[in-house]
Amino acid sequence: MIDFTPFFISLKLSIVTTIILFILCLPLSWWLSQTKSKTKPILEALTTLSLVLPPTVLGFYILVLLSPINSPIGIFLDEYFGIRLVFNFSGMVIASCIFSLPFMLHPLQSGFESLNKNIIEASYLCGKGKIETILKVALPNIKPSLIVALVITFAHTMGEFGVILLVGGSGANTKVASIAIYNAFEASDFTQAHILSAMLLIISFLVLLIVYIFNKKHKISPLS
Repeated sequence: MIDFTPFFISLKLSIVTTIILFILCLPLSWWLSQTKSKTKPILEALTTLSLVLPPTVLGFYILVLLSPINSPIGIFLDEYFGIRLVFNFSGMVIASCIFSLPFMLHPLQSGFESLNKNIIEASYLCGKGKIETILKVALPNIKPSLIVALVITFAHTMGEFGVILLVGGSGANTKVASIAIYNAFEASDFTQAHILSAMLLIISFLVLLIVYIFNKKHKISPLS
């Protein structure tokens, strides 16, 4: 019998990660697009680091950071709040947000940087504040970049393996589709592996199709 639970865990993780990253990256991408601070290159390098680091390296350090045994943060959360962020869904969300951060941040930043500055200045002259300008003026004018950011972040999270395996493990509540495929292959359960792989393949194709359609119409690079 085919177990679709890992697929739904992946789906839930992708949705939650995408929502959280959108909330976090919206103000950050706006600031990066507008600032001339000397610290901008450092912050951009830090937020892009997960693109070049092996997932296992990133997952290892996240695991060390959240560990309830060796990490001050993990020990504090465990002793005072009874919260353990390793080998559970909450830890997976944190790891996914760190790993998928550039996929949300870069398209939004690129979209904000491409805006006509006169639109922003006109908004300020009309008495709109910064938050209102971002939400009601800037964001509606970068819809293609916004859609690319959301779609790419969702798809990237659906396919995560190394980071999730180290931080979340392979328990009943943390086994995502990619890990389930690997486990099924090891157990020679090729039917389970085929079905889950096909589902991820179809989602990946549809995501890339959407991205390339928007790139063609609006000439936007997903990670630029």
